Amino acid sequence: MTTRTRLLDPAVGRAMSALSAAAKKGLGDPALAELVVIRASQLNHCAFCLDMHLAIAREHGVSERQLDLLAAWEEAGDVFDERERAALALTEAVTVLTGGFVPDEVYERAAGHFDEAGLAHLIGLVVAINNWNRVMVGRRIPPGGYTP
Repeated sequence: MTTRTRLLDPAVGRAMSALSAAAKKGLGDPALAELVVIRASQLNHCAFCLDMHLAIAREHGVSERQLDLLAAWEEAGDVFDERERAALALTEAVTVLTGGFVPDEVYERAAGHFDEAGLAHLIGLVVAINNWNRVMVGRRIPPGGYTP
């Protein structure tokens, strides 16, 4: 496996970082934001992003139980509350885009827990992490480069 060291043009990297930061800030829930980016990174098999965001999630107080069961959140009972479950369902739908669209029921479920601004920030965060996952996987960047 070849690791490519230059990730992006610096201006593109700054723009992607700005999108990520704005979406996280607008969502207003750092722990939920980390659950979302970790779930998308699991789906995209991005070891670098998983390594980084698992560390950040712990800094924000996300429980080890939630981190351990995130890949099976639908079967995890009350480990995740309804708002978290709605956000994770939307994360998966936007990340995978099965059938080429987000199912109405998934969007409506999320809309029941987030206002329009919250939905915009949540979707922006999912888009941002999917971009980062594709950069890191595409460039074959291994885990371990993140230090808090």
